[in-house]
Amino acid sequence: MKIGLISDSLRLDFKSSVEKAASLGVTGIQKYLVNGEFDPYNMTKAKIVEVKNIMNSTGLVFSAICGDFGIDFDNVEQKEFIITKSKKILDIAKELDCNIVTTHIGHIEDDESKRMELLRATASELAVYADSIGSYFAAETGTEKAPVLKKFLDSLGAKGLRINYDPANLVMVAGDDPVKGVHILKDYIVHTHAKDGIKTGDKTFLEVPLGTGGVDFDEYLKALNTIGYTGYLTIEREVGETPAADIKLAFDFLIEKLTKLNISYEK
Repeated sequence: MKIGLISDSLRLDFKSSVEKAASLGVTGIQKYLVNGEFDPYNMTKAKIVEVKNIMNSTGLVFSAICGDFGIDFDNVEQKEFIITKSKKILDIAKELDCNIVTTHIGHIEDDESKRMELLRATASELAVYADSIGSYFAAETGTEKAPVLKKFLDSLGAKGLRINYDPANLVMVAGDDPVKGVHILKDYIVHTHAKDGIKTGDKTFLEVPLGTGGVDFDEYLKALNTIGYTGYLTIEREVGETPAADIKLAFDFLIEKLTKLNISYEK
């Protein structure tokens, strides 16, 4: 397995975040590519070269690109915007030597409502496009339980839509077992987030440092190893006043667990 981090979690400019990530010991980063200078439409050939030079100077690679601009796929008014911009992000990611783009697609329901028809149609088009260029559009686990998400993915008829597996989201939001979920969703997992959390109420939750929440990391990492996952465990820290320190603790925690469990990892 490989350990990475979301560079935006460090709250630094891109070059500084890459250099900091390298100093923390990770081998890859996930980067948002949605707005500002990193809006995909601002990613000129010169900008792409600049980004690749920064990455090459540290030896890091992109574990994934984040293409989440906060619009659920059931938004009929924004459908063309979602599809067009998402395809552009997939294209730019490919130029950055990355074939995984992650996002949230919206809550998946186990029914055949008009809402789900629209969500499925948008997801299907992006799945087909990602597949056509040899990439994956990876929906992050979120509010629905693993069996519901698997049923939805199975219904698409295209393998370009896969999963960015976030065990904390399953605990915090869906109230699901992230260990069982690995086995249910094993055919679709292409990227993961290393995050922990607790469910505090019906609609409330709290992200906490790795190992202090509801994710059983011993069993979770063993489950990933059992299904043959060799991708990234990408550390995500969305809260806290000292992100770099929190990420270093998370990195050390993962190394300790992988070593104890005799699971090989990239150094």
